[in-house]
Amino acid sequence: MSINVRKATSADAAFLAQMILQSTRAGKKIGMYDLIFNTDKDEEIVAKLEKLTNTNAKSSCHYSNFLIAEVNGRCVGTLCSYEPRISTRETFLNALLEIGIDASESECLAVLNVCGFELNNKILIFDYMEEIEGFMDVGVLKALMQKSLLNARLKGYRLAQTIVEIGALQTLMYYKKLGFKEVKEKECEPYKELFGRAGLVLLSIEF
Repeated sequence: MSINVRKATSADAAFLAQMILQSTRAGKKIGMYDLIFNTDKDEEIVAKLEKLTNTNAKSSCHYSNFLIAEVNGRCVGTLCSYEPRISTRETFLNALLEIGIDASESECLAVLNVCGFELNNKILIFDYMEEIEGFMDVGVLKALMQKSLLNARLKGYRLAQTIVEIGALQTLMYYKKLGFKEVKEKECEPYKELFGRAGLVLLSIEF
């Protein structure tokens, strides 16, 4: 099977939105965007996420941060890599404002802030690593990661990190399979109350 990895464009918004939603739910009934957008209707969340990938403010969800894997011209997977010094919390809030969402008082973001990790601005962050059903374990994620690490090296990075929920075993397994190692685990009661997961795990990879 031939896997082609390319940079995402603004025209990929619909596919990116689906993968972002899939990633943030990670097997749970709700994810962060269900709460931020205050709706349980998938079509509404996806429509807003499409807009979020194309804002002027370059948040972590911006299409320019994504690579897309294709098989026979069909989009089958995504991987986002961003620099936390550029894609800051403020940038994210500004991007949300552009699509008409004021999340400055969001309980969800407050919990993520309390339960999350302090990110090093000199380290690249990976997120939204997803593949569609029917293309699991055929090398899609490996191809995405190899290309992302190559791009990261060209930018001068030698260390990357990602954050996974405690209990998201499949995602955790994928990252470990790709060479990531656990750095910290943080149990957090507010996170458990909101999402039903005990907290978060910080993983890191040197390359």
